Amino acid sequence: MKFLYLWIKQACIQTVQQRNAKGLVARMKQHCEKCSFSGGSCIEDDERNMSEHAGSSGSAKVKAPPKIIDTGGGFFLEEEEEEEHKVEKIVHQPGPVLEFDYLICEECGKQFMDSYLMQHFDWATCDNCRDVEGKHKLITRTEAKEEYLLKDCDLDKREPVLKFILKKNPHNSQWGDMKLYLKLQVIKRSLEVWGTEEALQEARETRQDNREKMKQKKFDKKVKELRRAVRSSVWKRGTSSHLHEYGPEENIEEDMYKKTCTICGHELTYEKM
Repeated sequence: MKFLYLWIKQACIQTVQQRNAKGLVARMKQHCEKCSFSGGSCIEDDERNMSEHAGSSGSAKVKAPPKIIDTGGGFFLEEEEEEEHKVEKIVHQPGPVLEFDYLICEECGKQFMDSYLMQHFDWATCDNCRDVEGKHKLITRTEAKEEYLLKDCDLDKREPVLKFILKKNPHNSQWGDMKLYLKLQVIKRSLEVWGTEEALQEARETRQDNREKMKQKKFDKKVKELRRAVRSSVWKRGTSSHLHEYGPEENIEEDMYKKTCTICGHELTYEKM
């Protein structure tokens, strides 16, 4: 009897669940047909309905899934309850107002946002006023050191450090990349080091004179070496053997004779049989 009761109870539960599932599917189909017919979105309709139910109180009543109650007599009852959910009103903050900091060109005085010189060298000049072959010319590190008498520390360590761009060496791509500096910034740095253009010019002349003296010393040294080489090639040590020229023979003892060289005085002693 107890087993029969449990079996009937389980069958009733399954029947109720199937009926609820069919009802849920039917409601979903009706809801989808309603949305497709009205041309709206299901999510938008749900949000609209919830906002209408919420009103000014910020809450909405939503149907909860039915509860199954066992009566104990072989029957099950369904009770539908409405649950009240609070819906918070979403307030969208206005987006920030972006204000652009315009730069003023030192050449034309017009405002601009960005340029090649500003991006790479922090030099406030617009692209329209950029003189590639003139005052805004780019020079190599070697030219900056030789022409404006700057040292490595003046370029790399003195504040503010001069900015540069890297470019492939046009003579040989396998060599290291070239460092290109803005000519205006190099001139400004040379004036910071030497003080005035006159002092820079005097330092250039002094360095040029020292170079000329060094070249003259090297030239004189090469001339001396050449003269020494010429003298050594003219003087040759005699390598031929001396040929004696003997005078008349003299009888020293019995069967012993000698001859004397008339040039070097060498004496040749010999015996006659």
